[in-house]
Amino acid sequence: MAKDRFHDVVKTALTKDKWIITQDPLGLKYGKVDFQIDLGAEKLLAAERANEKIAVEIKSFLNPSAITDFYAALGQFLSYRLALETIDPERTLYLAVPLESYQTFFQLDFTQTAIQKYQVLLIVYDPVQEIITQWIN
Repeated sequence: MAKDRFHDVVKTALTKDKWIITQDPLGLKYGKVDFQIDLGAEKLLAAERANEKIAVEIKSFLNPSAITDFYAALGQFLSYRLALETIDPERTLYLAVPLESYQTFFQLDFTQTAIQKYQVLLIVYDPVQEIITQWIN
């Protein structure tokens, strides 16, 4: 499976944010269907003395049609979340999107409504600085 163009950028950004990458990719099997989520990561939360586990699907939104990229990303996100709810319910799924796309396409009424309706959790990353600029729950 081909890695997203910004795969290593997001991996670096998560590491800078004190996440430990535990799977690259995170493979899941739901019945006879195999899933490959881009990354699995964990972070030790001192206050609770427990690990927070996340799965991250990375998207670049580089195609000429942002809506086409969004359809694909949303379909993957919803499918992966369904599988995770059954197989690894402790893990929270995030969709990682580049800062520029977040500031433009993700501010449109349609996109905002879809993100809220489908409860899509976002990680906004800066591909130039290789940092996470925002976590949106």
